[in-house]
Amino acid sequence: MSTVGQVLFSYFEDHLKVQKGLRPGSIKSYRDTMKLFLSFTAQACHKPVTRLNMADLSSQRVLEFLQMIEAQRHNKPQTRNQRLAGLHTFYRYLAVQYPEMLAEAQRVEAIPNKRTQPPTTRYLERDEIDRLFESLPATGHLALRDQALLMLLYNTGARVQEVVDLRVGDVDLDGPLRARLHGKGDKWRACPIWPETAALIRQLDTVQSGDVMSALFVSNRHHPMTRFGVYKLVRRHTQDLTRTGAHEQRKVVSPHVFRHSTAVYLLESGVEPNVIRAWLGHVSLDTTNRYAEITMRTKQAALDACLPPTPSAVRPVAAGWRKDQDLMKWLQTL
Repeated sequence: MSTVGQVLFSYFEDHLKVQKGLRPGSIKSYRDTMKLFLSFTAQACHKPVTRLNMADLSSQRVLEFLQMIEAQRHNKPQTRNQRLAGLHTFYRYLAVQYPEMLAEAQRVEAIPNKRTQPPTTRYLERDEIDRLFESLPATGHLALRDQALLMLLYNTGARVQEVVDLRVGDVDLDGPLRARLHGKGDKWRACPIWPETAALIRQLDTVQSGDVMSALFVSNRHHPMTRFGVYKLVRRHTQDLTRTGAHEQRKVVSPHVFRHSTAVYLLESGVEPNVIRAWLGHVSLDTTNRYAEITMRTKQAALDACLPPTPSAVRPVAAGWRKDQDLMKWLQTL
């Protein structure tokens, strides 16, 4: 039987990277789950990780691990479900590659997720988008980069990793105007961009240099921007946006909020959901359809399309034979 180390190596290097074509961010999520699980298993078995064998990876150990991360690490049910999803993928791989682990894999597969409330889908209203771009600084050596990056996020609805992976050669600025994004599952897609977005990108120093392989967006030290760098940039420029309602509270805006905003506005503009799915790179149309549930404007438009009948349109009730007095008198004479 292969050692745990050999199994993990083939699982990550072949199954996840080559066969499934996962992006680095997804692989890191699977990696973190396995690191926690193996550390817990080694401690429970009183042996170092290097001496673990396949028999130690039992379904009972998975249950104990899930209980531990909730009781000791105080993880929320959403995090617990995410860890379980990673372990489900790993044990499915074991069941196919190592038949002797099939019974344990079936028991792990039977462990259900905990019921949780769906996460709140946050997006920016149109007036908030306008205020954001009006408030962006017009001067400074990073002002142009920030304007171009935020405009591209809003224009394409790209994931943050897709934006930081962009190279100068991935953006067509001579027509047709578009950005080629490398998304999940090692899939490429092309998104059209506005002339205003293209005009901002043309002025970037990275584009002016002519090196098509250089990163499109770079940091203050001229290194390619990271996901965390974009997150900090977005937080800095959106820290004054607030949510109005019964209780005034600050709205936490992340780069993914721009993606939600793009999806909502495309849907409200009447764009077919299947086109939005291809635009955003969703695998399932169900993921796209959920945006119809988060905007009252879409629901109001549907309500306006089926107005209640006017009083004049109500069909009058026909008088029955019982109310015809002459008829009743005639019948009485018979």
